[in-house]
Amino acid sequence: MSDGLITGVLGDVKVRRPRLLSPLREHLRDTMWFAPTAGLVGAMVLWLVAAELDSRLVAAARDAGDYDTVENLMKIAEDAKAVISTIGSAMMTFIGVVFSISLVAVQMASGQFSPRVVRLYIRSRITKITLTVFLATFLFSLMTLTSFDSESDPRRLTSVPLIESLLAMAMVFLSLLLFVAYVNGTLRMMRIGFVIDRIARESFRMAVKHPTEGAVDDERLGPATARIIHHGRAGVLRDVHIARVVRAARRHGVVLRLLPRIGDFMVPGTPVFTVHGGAAPPRRALRYTVSVGVERTFHQDLGFGLRQLADIALRALSPAVNDPTTAVQALDRIIQFLASVAAYPLGALRHRDRRGAVRMVQPVPDWTALVDLGFAEIRGCAVGSPQVVRRMLAGLDDLLRLAPEERREPLLRHRELLAREVERTVPEAADRAFALRPDRQGIG
Repeated sequence: MSDGLITGVLGDVKVRRPRLLSPLREHLRDTMWFAPTAGLVGAMVLWLVAAELDSRLVAAARDAGDYDTVENLMKIAEDAKAVISTIGSAMMTFIGVVFSISLVAVQMASGQFSPRVVRLYIRSRITKITLTVFLATFLFSLMTLTSFDSESDPRRLTSVPLIESLLAMAMVFLSLLLFVAYVNGTLRMMRIGFVIDRIARESFRMAVKHPTEGAVDDERLGPATARIIHHGRAGVLRDVHIARVVRAARRHGVVLRLLPRIGDFMVPGTPVFTVHGGAAPPRRALRYTVSVGVERTFHQDLGFGLRQLADIALRALSPAVNDPTTAVQALDRIIQFLASVAAYPLGALRHRDRRGAVRMVQPVPDWTALVDLGFAEIRGCAVGSPQVVRRMLAGLDDLLRLAPEERREPLLRHRELLAREVERTVPEAADRAFALRPDRQGIG
């Protein structure tokens, strides 16, 4: 896989292929504490700088004997003090509103779409930026209030928080703009079309990282000489620190094959790597290379997007919801994703060192597994909805035209099983003929 940044196009989504960086950035994006904490630290630093500038401004005017200017600054500061006090109390109300809106949106998304889409709200940039700026404004306002000097003699005054007050009001104005953007963004994330589009885009960003070289030749790797066991906690394999694994394999002159796929559940004692071409690297060399968590992520998981889209379609097809149009929307993106990877070599990724030597082999879902993930469960629930059946048939026909000859078997299998199920469960011949007519809109 190339370490450079290249531009790729999957479907209509233009993305850039990232370097093999540490998963730390992705893990921080899945948290809600990092951005607000960084904002609070930034607010404190900004206040220290502004307080120093205010002190120098007063000192310069006092040294020049311009006490009239100092008195004018004192009057302005007194007027600003009331505004800053109001800002401090109002920001806490704003923060409460942001949390309330977020919790309602997350609850509705979890109930209507899938519990796995809650991750989109946690990773929402506008939510994190809004919360960060609100908290930073609140802290900055409190610190500014401490800068007001009770001294009334301009000859003995040391500081007038003029710049601090201006910055606090500027941050309030920014907070208002962000609040409008936040409400708009949250309302967008409550729409099923936007949620499905976000899932599809995350899936495309993962797919574009896939190399275009062929399958792994096991004979060139040689026999396995050792196995490396997982000694950490039980959980889902979220991602692997590929750069560290490649460095460790290069230093010890071996090739490491990852055994579980990203998204597999692991328990202590599960084999993680097989070693080819030499002795196993010491345990410390592979420390912190495997990340295990409580849920799957998009970072290196090729099938997680399809899993979420299938879950949304299944929930839409359940008798309690009965929303076949949403299932069709999910099928649109499933078909788009499968079409984008139809020509890719699947089954394994090869990661190379700087000299081009393969140092790590990582398993990924093959074509059959992706097709089954996208269609198998939906096909089982789609028979009662001719709209979904017609859309699935049209999608399978499109994929049959796009996929290479050797990848048509699972598509033909799902098409045949779907037609057979319709023939078996729909009693009227006219209804069967209608349901088995492909339509890209379902029932256009």
